[in-house]
Amino acid sequence: MSGEYDHVPVMLEETLDLLAPGRGATVLDGTVGGGGHAEAILDRIGPNGRLIGLDVDAEALEATQLRLGQYGDRIRLVRSSFREIKAVLGELGIDEVDGVLLDLGVSSRQLDSPGRGFRFGQETADVTPLDMRMDDRLPHTAADLLAHASIPELERWFRDYADLPGARKLARSIAAARERAPIATSADLRALIREAAVGRGRRHDPATLVFQALRIAVNDELGALRDGLADAIDVLRPGGRVVVLSYHSAEDRIVKNAFRDQARGRTGPPGTPDEIFGTDARLRVLTRRPLRPSPAEEARNPRARSARLRAAEKLEAAA
Repeated sequence: MSGEYDHVPVMLEETLDLLAPGRGATVLDGTVGGGGHAEAILDRIGPNGRLIGLDVDAEALEATQLRLGQYGDRIRLVRSSFREIKAVLGELGIDEVDGVLLDLGVSSRQLDSPGRGFRFGQETADVTPLDMRMDDRLPHTAADLLAHASIPELERWFRDYADLPGARKLARSIAAARERAPIATSADLRALIREAAVGRGRRHDPATLVFQALRIAVNDELGALRDGLADAIDVLRPGGRVVVLSYHSAEDRIVKNAFRDQARGRTGPPGTPDEIFGTDARLRVLTRRPLRPSPAEEARNPRARSARLRAAEKLEAAA
């Protein structure tokens, strides 16, 4: 890898304000990516603060190490999914952390690398394999799923992960096409989407929706989020905060519901007395509604447009 891994952190100031890492804090960045958020956090937590950065993408970790090497042993990078937060912290001998950040979705670097298989642009479609694995240790690529998934499975992914009009029609078209020849490249899949004439009535290119659905299925992104959020809440010390940036309505719904369930529906600003929340609430929700990027940020970074930011604070355990 060249070492160049441009990472424009989305909603950086809003994220830092909600995470509110103090001097000397221990923070876990579960999706360290190119290190943009991590670098800002390290600067906030001062010379005695520590950051544990997780990512399943080996290229991202290599780039982060190059970018943040000057922080020395204040940063520990681990190739792992954030769904394994507890296991990673256990191996490091850490019981609790002061904050957890999850910046979900696919990175710009992954999108812009044709060999990773996330792209569907026509200019590179012929040479873009249908891979879509964020972690190349995963056993199945998108091409594998297209080759072996049942029609009901394909339909469910396209419907639930992309809200694609014509989900069943496309699933049937894929099942018929794979009997004739493998669906191996972005060009192959784009041709099928075009021939099936699905996605009408949506403002997005239907290929955007289809590729999004397959990416989520390949990486089990929603399952990982459910597991990771549960672990994140468990490892937070009282007063610690979990902050999540999501880019898909299904992700945001999982975060919203998890926070709501752990707060028993209660929300309040920082400083609200814990007794207001009752004895079984574990969280105080800090964002009644998700924060969104400013128009200025959207203009600078179009990929931030779908971002939704939510945060919650761990409450003291009931006596």
